[in-house]
Amino acid sequence: MPELPEVETTVRALRQPLIGSTITDVRSDWPRQIITPDLAELQARIYGLKILAINRRGKYLVFTLNGRETLIIHLKMSGHLSVVDQAAPASKHVHTTFSLADGRELRFSDTRKFGRVYLVTDPAEILGKLGPEPLAPEFTADVLADRLAGRRRALKTLLLDQTIIAGIGNIYADESLFYAGIDPRRTAVSLSTAEISRLHTAVQKVLRLGIAREGASISTYIKPDGQKGDMQNAVAVFRRTGDPCYECQTPIVRIVLGGRSTHFCPHCQH
Repeated sequence: MPELPEVETTVRALRQPLIGSTITDVRSDWPRQIITPDLAELQARIYGLKILAINRRGKYLVFTLNGRETLIIHLKMSGHLSVVDQAAPASKHVHTTFSLADGRELRFSDTRKFGRVYLVTDPAEILGKLGPEPLAPEFTADVLADRLAGRRRALKTLLLDQTIIAGIGNIYADESLFYAGIDPRRTAVSLSTAEISRLHTAVQKVLRLGIAREGASISTYIKPDGQKGDMQNAVAVFRRTGDPCYECQTPIVRIVLGGRSTHFCPHCQH
């Protein structure tokens, strides 16, 4: 699933070709991808609107349009956005297409069909439930401590909870906990102030590394230009089950926490 670095990479790649473009139509062969409003109303409301800005909130792409409208897209497990000429052949996995006035199209392909499209006048309707942005200046170690305070779930599952911190998924949760030296099975209430500070530093470190390497192409993720990201070549523990830890040579262990594969070094993480 695209996480914060993959979505941020997508946002940055789409700004140059899309900002200033006018949307003239939207069509979909998978109406269930359109959450709100329905396809007919989406077509009517979005016609003629210009893309003013493209940003990210958590794992959501946020397109600010004129007319007080906001287009929000969540890529979910296998979603991919690309900007192409309307004459370019379309993959069978392209389910929703936004036509642009200059003859190009923004295509949303989604092999597993879990992706979501929203058009709203109040972005908080979709985004209001999200926790703080982990790379924002105001996200300090004290803020992280407040978000984790009193919680007795395993840390790995807490990091995946988008209402606690926005944008972290399986890859970057495992990597963050490794660099913090914390066992993913630990509970938040068991952490010392020093451990919370280490976790805060580690979260920001791995997310920035993921952005610098333009995401992890471990499963289905590719950039809008069709190229792979490079973070998969820099992971310390994720999907390295049985391989030696780069720090101590102990084999990396895989367990399941909250239904998610979890990878860690039993020697380095306590």
